[in-house]
Amino acid sequence: MTENITNCPHCAKPNRIPSSANGVPRCGHCHRPLPWIVTADDADFAEVAEAGTLPVLVDFWAVWCGPCRTVSPVLDQLAQERAGSVKLVKVDVDHSPHLAWRFGIQAVPTLMILIRGKLIARQAGAAPAAALRAWIDGALSRNHKVPGST
Repeated sequence: MTENITNCPHCAKPNRIPSSANGVPRCGHCHRPLPWIVTADDADFAEVAEAGTLPVLVDFWAVWCGPCRTVSPVLDQLAQERAGSVKLVKVDVDHSPHLAWRFGIQAVPTLMILIRGKLIARQAGAAPAAALRAWIDGALSRNHKVPGST
């Protein structure tokens, strides 16, 4: 399992964030939820993006894609805003051809929301922050159940 180092947006202390785990990552110092932003590829996508209970925003992108570079910081900000309630998983389609094929990625960026591995929303192309925020919140409010509820 790979780990990322993330500085807490509340107290600025560095924290190790695993790529996959159950629950919500929290700061070891102030105990507030941390933004969960990780990468995945063909080898670990199932473990990183589909196995957990937290809703996952998947960003299929490519290095050469201008709109991808534009939307990436917006997605990072949205993940910061939703720390503890959404996990952002970034997939480089050039390094993950099986995932690009599996999900039928024909344009980048393509965004998807998964809940417990089930695709609940999909959107292709870059959009402004307000539109992405509304898309994410709408998809989650229509489809998200609290873990453990029926």
